[in-house]
Amino acid sequence: MADQTNVSSDLIWEICRPNNAYLVKRKSGGGSQFSKDPLNLTNKHSRKYAGFVNSKAVGVLPAEKGGVTLITKKTKHQNRPAANRHEVTFAGNKSGPKVYKGIVNYTAKQNYRADLRQEAVARASAIRESSRPKKDTPEKKVRGAKANKAASVEES
Repeated sequence: MADQTNVSSDLIWEICRPNNAYLVKRKSGGGSQFSKDPLNLTNKHSRKYAGFVNSKAVGVLPAEKGGVTLITKKTKHQNRPAANRHEVTFAGNKSGPKVYKGIVNYTAKQNYRADLRQEAVARASAIRESSRPKKDTPEKKVRGAKANKAASVEES
């Protein structure tokens, strides 16, 4: 049995473009259309970023403890959704540049689309930044006349 689909990805896109499970339409903002596809790096509803259409697609999702999971779509088993994904998890304790270099190296060595590398690194960076714990804001220091008055009260 052949591992390739009988239908081109362009035809799949033209059929699924107006309506699909990942499409999110918004009337505000000029009728923007977004995508919830896990293999869509920018969440834009476009042919370039649609992961369910392209034979080679890349996705970046958050993992446990501030880590990042890189999901790539295999070219084999296109008709078997459970078997056509490969996941690589980068731990949260790794430094940012190591994670980004790992994403770039993995996609380059597996001959994945070079136009998606920058978006994959940007998505991983945003995920890591959002998973970092936020610092508490320090108390504002009193300045000017109020500070002088408070200092004089403490001295006496």
